[in-house]
Amino acid sequence: MSEPLVVGHDVWKVYGSGDLSVAALRGINVEIAAGEMIAVMGPSGCGKTTLLNCLSGLDDITRGEVLVDKTNIHQMSDDKKSVFRARKVGFVFQSYNLLPVLNATENVEMPLLIAGVKGPEARQRAHALLTELGLGDKLDRRPAELSGGQQQRVSLARALVGHPAIIWADEPTGNLDDEGSHQVTALLRQLNKSYQQTIVIVTHDPTVAGSCDRTLHMKDGQFVS
Repeated sequence: MSEPLVVGHDVWKVYGSGDLSVAALRGINVEIAAGEMIAVMGPSGCGKTTLLNCLSGLDDITRGEVLVDKTNIHQMSDDKKSVFRARKVGFVFQSYNLLPVLNATENVEMPLLIAGVKGPEARQRAHALLTELGLGDKLDRRPAELSGGQQQRVSLARALVGHPAIIWADEPTGNLDDEGSHQVTALLRQLNKSYQQTIVIVTHDPTVAGSCDRTLHMKDGQFVS
């Protein structure tokens, strides 16, 4: 296995305080190698999404440390953390989170424009990636004009267009029918193989987990065998 891209050491996330405190993560230890595709499974409320948010830097941790590409992300200022996420990380969500007033191309090129990429280059990169993902005939369509599977592919393109080191996907097939779920899962695997893209997927779907290199099972804020 190659050197870990993500390392979590004794990661705790506690909400509230005193008698009202609830530990969503309880001393998590994890290593994710560059190029791995990992599933995180477990019952609702076990801490899967909290884990993803804490390892990616979307949410603060209560104690412990998280290293992404050897950088302790929770020692950064909020501004530096935002820049780091923009350069190193891509996110894919169950609800797609596409802007309804923008077409597919505009949704995908937006993170590049925010990062300072010039307009013509951002558009070219967005068009190329959407075409690679089978949406070359949907470049000007708004989200409402696309199927769920197509919207999720636009979301994937947006996550990938900046060439992030790692993609965090929270129930990416949760709103899709069986065919759409299969397409998106196959696409994630293809991207993982073709580009050695590191991908971590929170999922309830054993079929999605079965396509991954390994599965981490959670219960009550901890990993279980």
